[in-house]
This record gives sequence, C-alpha cells and structure tokens, in this order.
Amino acid sequence: MFPLGVLTAVIMLVGWFPASALWHQQTQINATAAQIKALQRQESTLTSQAKSVDTKAAATDLAREQYQLVSPGESLIQVLPGDSAGQVSPSSADPGLQPLVSPSNAGVSSVGSTLSTPATHTSANAYISRLVRTLEFWR
Repeated sequence: MFPLGVLTAVIMLVGWFPASALWHQQTQINATAAQIKALQRQESTLTSQAKSVDTKAAATDLAREQYQLVSPGESLIQVLPGDSAGQVSPSSADPGLQPLVSPSNAGVSSVGSTLSTPATHTSANAYISRLVRTLEFWR
C-alpha cells in the first residue's frame, strides 16, 4: 500500500507540477532583469552627460554651436564656403543671387494642363475670366 501511495504521489507531482510554466516565467524574469540593467546603464550615462552640460559655460557653448545664439552686444558672422581661389561664387552663397529660370526650362511637367490663349471679352466678362484664370490653381 505504501509503495502504491508513493507512486500515486509521484505521478500527481509530475502531472500537476507546473515546471514548464516556472521555467518560462524564470526566462521572462531574466530578460526583464537584463533590460533593467541596460536602462540603469543608460540612466547613468545620461546623468553624467546632464552634469557635464549643467554649467553655464557648457550651456553657452551649446547655444553658440547648435542654435547660433550670441551674447548681448555681440554679432554673429557666418563665413560661407568659397571656391578654390578663395572667392565666394554666387551659386554657393546666396540663392537669391542666382539668375531666374524661365518656366519652360524649369523641368516641371504639366501632365494634364493645357495652355490656352485668352479670348477677348467684354469688360465685365473679361474681369471674371481673368479672376477665374488667376484662381485656377485651386482646382
């Protein structure tokens, strides 16, 4: 009777013991612990970076480098890149100095639009037709 009871207890223990669930939960716990350690390392790195930028000199340097800000009474001068002779070419400096491009050479494809010559109308109809042609871009 005793061996039969021990055998039944072993079968029940093996059958109902959640070994696979415990193993799965332990792998999840290990993965979460690894993520926590990685986040703690990132936090320490970011904290050291924040401490290094916390000074007034570092904030001033950051404002000058990234935002082109200057202190009161100073002026900002930007040096544009030039060509090999040291001269600034109009194409590399200000885009406003470049020559205008004609609409036919602009490279814009007009797939569905047709150009029409304006027809002569009476003065009231001419105003309305000019207004409609002006607002055609709303279509």
